[in-house]
Parts: sequence; structure tokens; C-alpha cells
Amino acid sequence: MMSGGKDDSFHGLVGDCPSLRKTKSILGRFRRCEASVLILGENGTGKELVARAIHTISSRAIGPFVPVNCGALPDDLLENELFGHEQGAFTGARDRTRGLVEQADSGTLFLDEIGSLSLKGQCALLRFLQSKEFRRLGSDRLRCSDVRVISATNADLTTMVSNGEFRKDLLYRLNILKIVLPALRERGTDLYLLTDYFISRFCDEYQISPKSLDAEASNWLHRHDWPGNIRELENSIHRAVLTAPGDTIRLEDIVGDFEQYEISPPDGSVFSMRFQDAKAEAISRFERHYLEALMRHCKGNISEAARMAGKERRSLGKLVKKYDIKCHYADSN
Repeated sequence: MMSGGKDDSFHGLVGDCPSLRKTKSILGRFRRCEASVLILGENGTGKELVARAIHTISSRAIGPFVPVNCGALPDDLLENELFGHEQGAFTGARDRTRGLVEQADSGTLFLDEIGSLSLKGQCALLRFLQSKEFRRLGSDRLRCSDVRVISATNADLTTMVSNGEFRKDLLYRLNILKIVLPALRERGTDLYLLTDYFISRFCDEYQISPKSLDAEASNWLHRHDWPGNIRELENSIHRAVLTAPGDTIRLEDIVGDFEQYEISPPDGSVFSMRFQDAKAEAISRFERHYLEALMRHCKGNISEAARMAGKERRSLGKLVKKYDIKCHYADSN
């Protein structure tokens, strides 16, 4: 599993399957060099946490760790986000601003979802990687940033290169060292280590009594394919800890309103619906169920609920309003 603070974790990596032991061994070797690292794996396998682990055990640990979601960098703002700008560089540029590359100086620049970067963005990034030099928008002065670059993707970059969607020279720059993370379904009994870890973590976080799984819930965890990997498991256990009424987590606490779709025998009520309609209804029911439990726990405090859910306050507020969730507490705005 991937999260910190337990004795059985290695800089945030929890588990003991052969593939994870190999990953931990590789990380120990990577700490001694400054070469770029490419982390591959399905969504939810913990790529950013591995990147943070590399940073933490390296000589750059005292420097910043700056994550960049490449999929959220539009072409018209890309160079500004990466390299910053001078005052007056464009309309609205009232102050000098450092870009992400400069903020990561002496530390680690983590380029997540690198496969989603546009060709224009790839070109700008390649120029920087070749020399570690850049210019802020509106400046003629070349600046340097001493960063170690770690990138991650769930995409097949080799195929993207063949299709002309990713620059071969950029891939060479990024793929000096490589780590391939296994899917959760390939990690055997690590599933139970991760489950125990998340239960303990969330019980501690919410200051509630320890909980444990019953046999039916444990068997379902083993049978489930976990397409969302560790992130899906974490969210499922998070919901179960919040909603289980006693000290025992049952199957319905884990699967919530998805239960009728995943374990009920076909009776025609679900399968008479179009796939997209059934999916939308299941998501809607889950969101309402999760938000109601979350807001009860947070006594209607949107800010606290957003922090616990890992969402922006405004985004969570829109969801609460969407489902007309009534929280009769002091701070329910």
C-alpha cells in the first residue's frame, strides 16, 4: 500500500509481495544517482508516492518536491506554468512569478501523467531537460534550475512514439531509470496488509474505536478485481470506516449502493437499463451516501469535509448542494 506513518512501510510503501520488495530494492539503488526516473503503472497504483519515496531517500530530500499534473497544463498557459513570468509580460501580469521548474530548484520535479502532455509541451520540456536552462516569459535572461526529474504515466509511451504522439528524444531523456508498479490484483496478500493499514489509519484520523472486517467482507475483497487499484481500495475502506455502525465492517459497508449491481442476482431491474444509465445511477447513489456520512461526521463543516475528502471546498460544496444534503449544524454553508 502507499501511505506513510506505519512501521511496516518503507517510505510510504506498504506491502511484502515479491514485486514490491523488488521495487523497494530498486529505490535503494536509485537514491545514489541523479538520473531521470520513469514510473509506469495503472491508475491508482501509487506512482506519486513512489516518486516521493525516491525524493525522500535521496540527497535532495531537504529540497522541494514539486508535483506537476501534465494533463492539466493547457498549451496557452504551459510555458507560464512551467517557467514563470516577469512583471508586465502579458496583460494581468502584475507581479514576477516563479514557475514550477524554478520552484523545484535543488529538489525534485515530478511530472505526472507525462503521456498527456501535448507535442508543444513536450518540445518546451525537452529544451529544458537538455540544458536545465529556461527563460521566464517576458525576460531575455537565461536561468538555471537544478532539478531531478521523475515522470509517471499509465500510457504506453513506446506505442505513442510509433504513432507520432510522443517525442522519441523526450522519452530517451525521461527513461534512463524505470520502475514498473504492479496492479493490486497482482500483489496477493498485500491486499490484506493494505486493508488493515487503511482501517487503522482512518480510525485514527477520525478518532473512533478500532474496526475489523467480517468474513463475508474479507472474502469479497479477495474476489474483487480492483480496477482502480490501491486508490479504489483506500476509498472503499474510507467509506466503510465512516459508515459502519459498530466495530465490525460488513460487506454492505464496503460496497454501499453498488451492492445491487455487483453481488445481487440478475432480476431484470438493472439489466433493463442502458449501461451508461445504470452507471450514472450507481455513481449518484454512492456520492449521496458518502456525502451524507461525511457531513454528519464533520457536523456540517464544509471546509473540514473537503479536507477529509481530498477535494476543493468549492467542488465539495457544489456536490452537497446538488444532492440537497441538509446538515443542521452551525457551519453548514
